[in-house]
Amino acid sequence: MSNAPASTAYRIVEVPEPMKAMQDRFGREGSYVGLSEAESPWVPFGDNAAIRHLAFDVRNNVYCNILWIKGPGVIGTHRHRGMVWAVGMEGTFRYLEYDWVCGPGEFITEMPGQAHTLVTDEPNGMKALFWMQGANEFFDENGEWQKPWTFSGSSIIT
Repeated sequence: MSNAPASTAYRIVEVPEPMKAMQDRFGREGSYVGLSEAESPWVPFGDNAAIRHLAFDVRNNVYCNILWIKGPGVIGTHRHRGMVWAVGMEGTFRYLEYDWVCGPGEFITEMPGQAHTLVTDEPNGMKALFWMQGANEFFDENGEWQKPWTFSGSSIIT
């Protein structure tokens, strides 16, 4: 049983908005990204992965994408400077540093500042939706920062 208020209106309902003039001047409408890759193509991310960017919010330095690892593989050790939320879509993935495995429909959060290494052992790979805040920093196998791969939702940091 839901505590949400019931509505029978199947129409656009005019709602009073005391800040309408400010919203009209400074606000932005939401966006829609459909299934067509013409709207948002898969961008190669190494040899075995791709990213489909869905949203960039430069005001709040957050961004959303789908990560696709095409077969068994790894996204190198990295650290986030902000929060990360993810939902598994296809296959499974995990971090070598943790003891859980994320599957379709499952949800994870990542805290800022913790380095981890994303892997999938799936023969058909994995896809997950990520909503991230702040920069990602990637490191090589010796723990050295890889400056060219550091990016954030508002800019490429070189």
